[in-house]
Amino acid sequence: MSKLNYTFKDSSLLDLALTQSGVDAKHNNERLEFIGDRVLGLSVAALLYDMFPAEAEGELARRHAVLVSTETLAGVANSLGLANKVRHGHMTAGRIQHVLANAMEAVFGAIFLDGGFAAAQHVITEIWRDLAAAELSAPKDAKTALQELVQKRDKGALPEYEYLEPTGAAHNPVFNVKVSALGHSAMGQGTSKKTASIAAAEELLKILAI
Repeated sequence: MSKLNYTFKDSSLLDLALTQSGVDAKHNNERLEFIGDRVLGLSVAALLYDMFPAEAEGELARRHAVLVSTETLAGVANSLGLANKVRHGHMTAGRIQHVLANAMEAVFGAIFLDGGFAAAQHVITEIWRDLAAAELSAPKDAKTALQELVQKRDKGALPEYEYLEPTGAAHNPVFNVKVSALGHSAMGQGTSKKTASIAAAEELLKILAI
C-alpha cells in the first residue's frame, strides 16, 4: 500500500481492512468501514469547504455526495491497487464496486485507529484534492446525488418522497415535498412538484453530508 503514503504501525489493522465478510464472518472489515465512512465524510467536507469558498451549502453537499459515492471510492481503490489485495468470497461482477468501495473506507478507518484523525485526513485530502478540482461546477441533480448516497450507505435502499398538500393561493400554489432516507427527513418547497422535490433532496443532502 505504498501509494497511500502511509505506513501502519499496526499492520494487522490493514489486514483486517482488506478482509471482506465473505471470507471471515467474525473478523472482517465491516466495523472499520463504519468508522472510515465517517472519517472520509468529514475529511471531504472540510476539503470542499476550503476549496470552494464561494459556494453555498447545497452546492457543497452535491459535490460531497458525488465524491463519496461508491463509484468514486471504487475508482480510488483501483488506482491504489486494492483490487488485487482485498480478500473476498464469491461475488458477482456487479458486487465488485461495492466490495472495493467498502474496503477503501475500511482502510481509512484503519488509518484513523492507527494514526489518528489528522493522519487519515491527510491521506484522504491528498487523494481527493485532484478529484474535487476535476469538477468545474457542482453537480446539478440533487435527487440523483441523494439516491447514490443513500444506496451507498444502505444497499438497495431509496429515498422516499411524500408529496404534501400545496399551500398558498389557488392560482399560485406552493408545493411541499418531504423526503426521507437513512433515518432522516427534510422538507422542500417550490413552484412545482419537481422543484419542491429537488429542494427537499438538497436539504437532506446537507443533513447527510457528514
